[in-house]
Amino acid sequence: MSAPAPSSPVVVDAEPLPRQEEVLTDEALAFVAELHRRFTPRRAGLLARRAERRAEIARTSTLDFLPETAAIRADDSWKVAPSPAALNDRRVEITGPTDRKMTINALNSGAKIWLADFEDASAPTWENVVTGQLNLIDAYTRAIDFTDPNSGKSYALKPNEELATVVMRPRGWHLNERHLLVDGEQVPGAFVDFGLYFFHNAQRLLDLGKGPYFYLPKTESHLEARLWNDVFVFAQDYVGIPQGTVRATVLIETITAAYEMEEILYELRDHASGLNAGRWDYLFSIVKNFRDGGPRFVLPDRNAVTMTAPFMRAYTELLVRTCHKRGAHAIGGMAAFIPSRRDEAVNKVAFEKVKADKDREAGDGFDGSWVAHPDLVPIALASFDAVLGEKPNQKDRLREDVDVKAADLIAVDSLHARPTYPGLVNAVQVGIRYIEAWLRGLGAVAIFNLMEDAATAEISRSQIWQWINADVEFENGERATPELARRIAAEELENIRAEIGADAFAAGHWQQAHDLLLEVALDADYADFLTLPAYEQLRG
Repeated sequence: MSAPAPSSPVVVDAEPLPRQEEVLTDEALAFVAELHRRFTPRRAGLLARRAERRAEIARTSTLDFLPETAAIRADDSWKVAPSPAALNDRRVEITGPTDRKMTINALNSGAKIWLADFEDASAPTWENVVTGQLNLIDAYTRAIDFTDPNSGKSYALKPNEELATVVMRPRGWHLNERHLLVDGEQVPGAFVDFGLYFFHNAQRLLDLGKGPYFYLPKTESHLEARLWNDVFVFAQDYVGIPQGTVRATVLIETITAAYEMEEILYELRDHASGLNAGRWDYLFSIVKNFRDGGPRFVLPDRNAVTMTAPFMRAYTELLVRTCHKRGAHAIGGMAAFIPSRRDEAVNKVAFEKVKADKDREAGDGFDGSWVAHPDLVPIALASFDAVLGEKPNQKDRLREDVDVKAADLIAVDSLHARPTYPGLVNAVQVGIRYIEAWLRGLGAVAIFNLMEDAATAEISRSQIWQWINADVEFENGERATPELARRIAAEELENIRAEIGADAFAAGHWQQAHDLLLEVALDADYADFLTLPAYEQLRG
């Protein structure tokens, strides 16, 4: 147990880390404590509202645009604040955790933006939380370098003008930080991540010609966006920087948020930068909210749900239309492929798929898109360069041809693909392999040539749950049952043991990951987030 000072309202319940005093200063912790006391009660009310809304969806199996906010949607006069120069061109964004090597590589990658991730691409060990903050401070002060202990290769930053602009993603509203206590209560992870980063770097970023920019994850309603906006207003006054300095991009990665895109931008309008199409969490949210809605809501294998599926196309088209109507950036989805160093044939097929995906997004009017690996930056860049040329974005493409009805967003049965037995096997494989790495403190994990994060683990376990509860029959005649999932999981454990060897298997968390996947995939009481029970088992 350590505490920053006897008079501090904050208790740091963790073993001391090297250089933590640079992050966990009394002043920074006092700011986090103030955020907690002012805003955590509202956060609690919003989490309760999520449960109420989910119960209503279970009762009605439908969603609609909100009648009480119709006037906001109908008012064509309002726009979000003009984009700051550092965020005006977002044609390629790379995502990844804030470990030291990734920090350097992402900033050097040639992408316009780096999503510095404290959320789904980062397992929230205390070491990851604190050292991630340190790495960003070191990057901004150009005090960062890295030498790979295995290869001996050294990494250093390029000149400032060649570096990506950082947009930092804190944890979602649902997660607490157990290592930081205020008045005996755990502080929401969102306030820890946002508060420490903002306090230390807001003025520093302004001095660099940029600003404190954020991605807001897992947002489910405009009321949650309103809370973030109030946090920004308070924070800017607290540290004495001008109102409107903060810019936020909201991930539209829940089905309920898809019905409130304009309202979300409206609530954040003085601080809004854009919206992003977060595809895997979006599918997870559809399963979660409509899991007892009957056969018409049963999703096929996740890899069969491409962005050309009618209900996914409705979602992305509406996002572009909404953003450009309001002067905001529309950012496309993730290209998760990880190039193989050994198999050029695999690379060729994958690169073609990535190019087709990015060509489609650029052609649809998106202003930029995500990649997970530096080798994909040139591919995505070429797709957007071909459409944008010298223009920083295409917000002038208003897409007034788009007319999405409420029912279009949940027309899951417009996709004729069905769940398959290999799809179930893949869901089990990805689930076990990802959870095992997460329990070791890794949040972004290469599995079968794809960069997986917590969102893909969520869709994997949710599909297992949904297929079993919907009594799906696969093409081989087998039915989705708990027994079948257990059998596949046991086979996967043995396959992993054979693949990596008995010693490496024993040193890992494989049985624990197996058990946790089956817990969240088979329990009748569906867990809202896999990371909640997983965090109870995460050491460090």
